[in-house]
Amino acid sequence: MAIATINPATGETLKTFEALNDTEIFAKLDLANQTFEKYRQTDFSERSQWLQKAADILEQDKAEFAKLMTLEMGKPFKAAIAEVEKCAAVCRYYAEHAPAFLADVSVKTDASQSFVRYQPMGAILAVMPWNFPFWQVFRFAAPALMAGNVGLLKHASNVPQCALAIEDIIRRAGFPEGAFQTLLIGAAKVADLIADDRVKAATLTGSEPAGISLAVAAGKQIKKTVLELGGSDPFIVLESADLETAVVTATTARMLNNGQSCIAAKRFIVAEAIADQFEKLLLEKFEALKVGDPMQPDTDLGPLATPGILQDLDQQVQAATKSGGKVLTGGHPLSDRPGNFYPPTIIIDIPPDTPIAKEEFFGPVALLFRVPDIDAAIKLANDSPFGLGASAWTTNDQECDRLVEEIEAGAVFINSMVKSDPRLPFGGTKRSGYGRELSIQGIHEFVNVKTVWVK
Repeated sequence: MAIATINPATGETLKTFEALNDTEIFAKLDLANQTFEKYRQTDFSERSQWLQKAADILEQDKAEFAKLMTLEMGKPFKAAIAEVEKCAAVCRYYAEHAPAFLADVSVKTDASQSFVRYQPMGAILAVMPWNFPFWQVFRFAAPALMAGNVGLLKHASNVPQCALAIEDIIRRAGFPEGAFQTLLIGAAKVADLIADDRVKAATLTGSEPAGISLAVAAGKQIKKTVLELGGSDPFIVLESADLETAVVTATTARMLNNGQSCIAAKRFIVAEAIADQFEKLLLEKFEALKVGDPMQPDTDLGPLATPGILQDLDQQVQAATKSGGKVLTGGHPLSDRPGNFYPPTIIIDIPPDTPIAKEEFFGPVALLFRVPDIDAAIKLANDSPFGLGASAWTTNDQECDRLVEEIEAGAVFINSMVKSDPRLPFGGTKRSGYGRELSIQGIHEFVNVKTVWVK
């Protein structure tokens, strides 16, 4: 893929970039390594001050950064504004809490003194996706920088201006030159970076194939990785649920980021007793959504990020119909306009044991399944290779306990939409990846947990 800004709402190529050559990559790695030796000696108060300044810049220039996101990958401008604000929040969270998260932990033993110390590792490579081009970088960068590491960002090739803007924000905030660098390179260079001794660990948010590739490369070098991969999140609605609220939330949860989110609700699993009503209400909500220019404030759904994503999604929809599914609304790309637009789509009657029912649909397509009871709901929810998030709706306490205990996912939200929050760990299980971001668990992923014994 070319490193370029291509407006997904029009198909127009706005700006292209040359990939770094090997000499330029080597120089950036060298700078990262040299910077780390000094940066690791800075204290928490300095790092915190710089990270707070980064938050200030994000908040002050949020309209500029939001416009850049919308231009490069098509998310509605109002959602892009919210993303920038969330990035500022995660910076402030770690600026405030990192000193406590990384403080020595005393352990009583037969030594005169024994404790656990958390120390930075060095240069951490972050391979990041296009769908949340600011948030997914800052949720890595904020804890990594506060821990004393330095960052190397290999961003998705269709959001190069976002990648460069993030590097500039961190530089403007006062962090030392080389503390965080953007590498404009193709995916083929990632394995070489991981093999370099100056890179100590890697994190990736993205597709399952990308995660496998990175994990294999890191495994050969025995280097730590964190992977946040795909998801086919269930949205379970049981008979006792507040149906009106569930339907409104279901619509938001499926259309989040134009349907291009790992934790977007994708499989709607509804109790048979309320399925007709849920289906009717969901169809009304979907058909009322406005598809169009993502810069307009009344737009609900913008374009998909690339023509390839549009084509892949449409092929999945056609495969679902061939497997027995029925399209209630949508079901084909919008050909009456330029850009990568796909309408809100609902598919029912897909046999749950068919391969297409187990795939991740990365776009505004909802798969609707009916089940007789909670046992069948949990079984179908878990009948997936993924295990990222799950939303479940019930007012019955016993059902709530079962859903929390039995659903196989990194997060279970009861009567709410799945979301990430700096205060809570984020990550998945099964083929959705491993490791955690955010909260105290996130900052502990890329540190040396050193045992100290003194006698």
